[in-house]
Amino acid sequence: MTKTQVLPLTPLSFQIVIAIADQPRHGYGIVKEIERITGSPMKSSTGTLYLAVQRLEEAGLLEEEPSDDSRRRYYRLTALGREIATAETERLTNLVGEARAKKLVEARQVAGWMKSSSTTPR
Repeated sequence: MTKTQVLPLTPLSFQIVIAIADQPRHGYGIVKEIERITGSPMKSSTGTLYLAVQRLEEAGLLEEEPSDDSRRRYYRLTALGREIATAETERLTNLVGEARAKKLVEARQVAGWMKSSSTTPR
């Protein structure tokens, strides 16, 4: 698939690729990482999460990580997945820049949000 076929990502798909960007995770690990990143309980059902994971895998953005744990399936980003995640991050960064330019949010607010999400304990 090409970038234009998968972009923009849905909010849930973007949260999933962010959750596994630093290390492979299984479904429950993805949920917990999304909750850590967003600072709130995940609103989507596990069925919705696994459907999104399946779609991302079919699109070539995720792949299953080999594991000795037969009870869990671990997922990691593919090279295409990382490229798409980077493009989506840039798109959203530009969107936030436009919101700042229109005085919808100030730079210090964005910095505060980023600081609070990066210092939340794992």
